[in-house]
Amino acid sequence: MPERLFVCTPSKLGTFTDCPRRYRYTYVDRPAPPKGPPWAHNSLGASVHTALKNWYAVPSDRRVAESLPTLLKSTWVREGYRDVEQERIAYRRSLAWLETYVRGLDPLDEPLGVERVVATKTAVLAFNGRADRIDSRPGEQGPEAVIVDYKTGRSGLDADDARGSQALALYAYAAQRVFRRPCHRVELHHLPTGTTAVHEHTDESLARQVARAEDTARDIMAAEKAVASGADPDVEFPTRPGSLCGWCDFRRSCPAGQEVAAKEPWSAVEHLERPSG
Repeated sequence: MPERLFVCTPSKLGTFTDCPRRYRYTYVDRPAPPKGPPWAHNSLGASVHTALKNWYAVPSDRRVAESLPTLLKSTWVREGYRDVEQERIAYRRSLAWLETYVRGLDPLDEPLGVERVVATKTAVLAFNGRADRIDSRPGEQGPEAVIVDYKTGRSGLDADDARGSQALALYAYAAQRVFRRPCHRVELHHLPTGTTAVHEHTDESLARQVARAEDTARDIMAAEKAVASGADPDVEFPTRPGSLCGWCDFRRSCPAGQEVAAKEPWSAVEHLERPSG
């Protein structure tokens, strides 16, 4: 019998790479351990992403900055903030980012996909993922697809971040097969700073990222198979203690995570309360 394909998303692969124990808590243990409270920065990011999705969903003559207050308010996620005042500040900052960002977009442009699921198979993977946006742009040999990923975190991004992102590479690899056109360019659009980090992949660099994902999938399947055969789950899915432990949803269930100081649910948005500039 052939080996079953490993069904995965970029998030699933990334969780194991960051910490196998967190992967186990998320995807293997049933019932799963209880999660901690929701994070404000996740709420902010989800709100902005959905507002941009809905901006492209309206007719082109309504794709103007003036429509954003209504779009953002209707998608706003309120969980995780310290109090109403912090939430209001985060809303105003997010709205300002969006207004600046859409003024640089062509309202007549119709992307190939917005929040579009792309999927493909390899010898090891059955991959699927939801790309924030997939643009159609002219290339040397005809129309090409470009992967666009929105970012709302505090830190700016550079070309190394775009080059090293396995998720973007897998989206590009899958998009080539879904749309039957070249897809090598990946972009990270950092809304808080209005900057774009770009990388131009080659077929070879995409293949290397796919191979890395396949190696991770093999490691996961081996660990899951060992646990199913009676091996110690703590050994097969070890912890990877570090600074990320303070942000982990499962920190309270993990002995190693408990040794790291917990972050408050609103910690990653506190900087928004300070004057900009």
